[in-house]
Amino acid sequence: MVTFLAGGTGTPKLLDGATRLWDPADVTVVGNTGDDVELGGHLVCPDVDTVLFHGGGVLDRETWWGIADDTTATHEELLRLADEAGLERGPRYLDDEAQTSGREIARWRRFSGVAEFMEIGDRDRAVHVTRTSLLDEGRSLTAVTRTLADAFDLEIDLLPMSDDPVATIVHTDEGPMHFQEFWVARRGEPTVEDVEFRGGDQAAPTDAVLDALAEPVVIGPSNPVTSIGPMLALPGVENALRETPAVAVSPFIEDQVFSGPANQLMAGVGETPTTAGVADVYPFADAFVLDDEDGTDLDRPVVRTDTRIDDADDAERVARACRTALEGVS
Repeated sequence: MVTFLAGGTGTPKLLDGATRLWDPADVTVVGNTGDDVELGGHLVCPDVDTVLFHGGGVLDRETWWGIADDTTATHEELLRLADEAGLERGPRYLDDEAQTSGREIARWRRFSGVAEFMEIGDRDRAVHVTRTSLLDEGRSLTAVTRTLADAFDLEIDLLPMSDDPVATIVHTDEGPMHFQEFWVARRGEPTVEDVEFRGGDQAAPTDAVLDALAEPVVIGPSNPVTSIGPMLALPGVENALRETPAVAVSPFIEDQVFSGPANQLMAGVGETPTTAGVADVYPFADAFVLDDEDGTDLDRPVVRTDTRIDDADDAERVARACRTALEGVS
């Protein structure tokens, strides 16, 4: 049995190799939900859905977001209606009272659907409608995720990190904004001053997540701040990781990040945006997988390989290094 912590695209790419080395039935993936938003009344879970669509064989592998060859008729019509009506495009937060009333799972991250700022495909939207409707029927996010996983014939066990809401709020020189506004609408341009995991101290990992964290854990090359940070903000998660063998793949080669905003986010929260900085953020990690070209000297065991993942063979190579690292600390 092995558990992967997933956010962004790094860990989902690694899963292509992991399911070659481990029986998929023995693989659990805990997905970050700090990036989730309610858009036009529908709960969108980007990091969970990337794993869902990946496991279902329908993921758009060019964007690592949404469903391949999806149509966008509804999204395009929303933009047309807004333009015709003279309604401004861009992220449109609902007011403060609306942020915390109604569905608790969506609090602090509610946006109007007018001229939606995230492009949602039509089949993708059907997933969000189904998810939100099942939540409204009284099911937990964990139960709903497993129902959707069955619909996509997932062989792995996919779990949201919590059934409670956690919102990743990026504090910038232009004010606080949800991570999706910072990254999707603003392309990571504002200067990061801090990152808040709103609700993290009030949320809890589910029993299923705690059971998964009792197994050996692999943290893929995900963003340490906004992909893994929301999980670490949950009470009990970091302690659980200290008690189990845990291996992390660095998303850096020394001070060069593979992709995404990890460098500015780590700097914004006062951490050094390097492999050494990642090790500081993960004091519970027993070993690390680093790139062959990464000469960082760590105080824990290191397995080196080519950590770039462009295809399934690359993913298998990195997953094999993770397994070797786990065997060394188990």
